[in-house]
Amino acid sequence: MFSVLADVLPSIANQLFSLPVIFSLVLGVIGGLIIGALPGLSATMGVALMIPFTYGMNPIAAIVMLMAIYTSAITGGSVSAILICTPGTPASAATAIDGYPLTEQGKGLKALGVSIISSTIGGLFSGFCLLLISPLLASLSLKFGAPEYFLLAVFGLSIIASLASESLVKGLAAGFLGVVISTIGIDNDSAFPRFTFDSLNLMGGIPPVPALIGLFSIPQVLGEIDRVLRRAKSGAEKEKIGEVKGALFPSWSEFKSILPTIIRSAFIGLYIGILPGAGADIGSWVSYNEAKRFSKKKELFGKGSLEGLAASEAANNAVTGGAMIPMMTLGIPGSAAAAVIMGGLMIQGMVPGAELFTVKAQTTYSVIFGFIIANLFMGIIGLLVSRYVVNITRVPAGILHPIVVVLSVVGSFAITQNIYNVYVMIVFGVLGYFMKRTKFPASATVLGMLLGSMAETGFRQSIIMARGNVLKYYLSRPLCLVLIGLIILGVILPVIIERSKKRKSIQA
Repeated sequence: MFSVLADVLPSIANQLFSLPVIFSLVLGVIGGLIIGALPGLSATMGVALMIPFTYGMNPIAAIVMLMAIYTSAITGGSVSAILICTPGTPASAATAIDGYPLTEQGKGLKALGVSIISSTIGGLFSGFCLLLISPLLASLSLKFGAPEYFLLAVFGLSIIASLASESLVKGLAAGFLGVVISTIGIDNDSAFPRFTFDSLNLMGGIPPVPALIGLFSIPQVLGEIDRVLRRAKSGAEKEKIGEVKGALFPSWSEFKSILPTIIRSAFIGLYIGILPGAGADIGSWVSYNEAKRFSKKKELFGKGSLEGLAASEAANNAVTGGAMIPMMTLGIPGSAAAAVIMGGLMIQGMVPGAELFTVKAQTTYSVIFGFIIANLFMGIIGLLVSRYVVNITRVPAGILHPIVVVLSVVGSFAITQNIYNVYVMIVFGVLGYFMKRTKFPASATVLGMLLGSMAETGFRQSIIMARGNVLKYYLSRPLCLVLIGLIILGVILPVIIERSKKRKSIQA
């Protein structure tokens, strides 16, 4: 498939450097940095809110904007983590451990500089890996038939259920809920209505975009209102915003000392990103722990270590490109935000799989190069505005939250100009809020909604192809055996890990 890339390469530059694409890219980068820097907003929510506005846009401009928001919001989360010890996104939780102590030491600007540089390197690395690995994986997907797609969907659900929650049972339950939701509507084979309750609106199934907006935007707003009310009730002091002062760039010796950590963390982040459902927050914590394990200055971790800061930020941005690899090639998103972007791809008529790298190769490779350029722009813009970015964290919640709610309502309605979509958004918003309160992972539900139809279609077709002997048919296909092995590992390993954690906690 690399020969296809060589064929379309000359036209990619013309596509990428057109005015609509450049404007969308810059808008996505700036918007993502702002969304990430505001505590209570998340990269997934930012992408979900923007999807309705991509209808009618140039496909390249639309997807590049969504990807730019994703990667920039992950970076933007470090701003509030460093300055007020409140992570803007879950991916920056580990960043706050060393970022805020550096601010207290008068090195807040340097902490921001290291964070942005590390994020840019991690993002660029994952972008080039997306460019190189995706065509190979897409060519492998050409060998997939109905049985493989069924098992692939089951594998994706088993992995995300185990990784997306502290409790394996809660993860599986959330994933199962998503699968049940995916069955609502007219059955494609029998034309029989399922779970429609005689409602014409439900005949076409649950509209995915309003559901995604509801699951990821409304719970954030309600959760932040809860937090503000609790703080007011307890009489807690307002978060103190640290001063942005000192040198922006680390010294050459400091950069050389953190470079191995950045490279190692980028590889870890890429690997974590490829795993379905793992997400940037897991990549950040794993890399932070590994950086501490390899460091010669372990005593500085938690007190203002540049290594710890660089590890967290390089990894969480490397996750972004990694999460796109299984999403674009196999239709299994590596993170919740990638799942939302997958919805954006489908809106533009781009179905994940080998077709993206053959029939729609020009658009696909333009999007991937756009993702790489977005990371570069993110680094440049982030460094230029780092002295002034502290002002973003001062936006009052009373202004921010109503804007999010209005965008959620307008975006849901604008898709088909149908008030039913707004009702769907509200219902899923309330559902998402209670899931968040009870620690059921919404990302597992989203994956269930997206992969449920793939699993059902693949299973039905494979039953017909097996001609009565399903087990023998599955076991006679080498790729099926590999996927069955991966599913077993995906289910058993989390149980073993959970039990070992319980043993350690009892011993402690």
